[in-house]
Amino acid sequence: MQATNQEVLSKISELYREVFKHDGYGDLKIEMRILRRGQKEVIVYCGKQYRYVVDFKSEMESSQSRHDENSLLTNVRA
Repeated sequence: MQATNQEVLSKISELYREVFKHDGYGDLKIEMRILRRGQKEVIVYCGKQYRYVVDFKSEMESSQSRHDENSLLTNVRA
């Protein structure tokens, strides 16, 4: 696909604004490769990310927690 430098710059600018407006994380990466006949290939990567933090208990913590809960129940019933 043949493009002008201005078209590439316009697309990069558009993607930057899009990522900037995004209410999460995002990334914008540009690669350039030299081709034959005085050409360069410009590759623009653009991605949005949604990141979440979720609490969890590991198996050891879960089994220890269940053991502690059972001990408490046993002591309360006694």
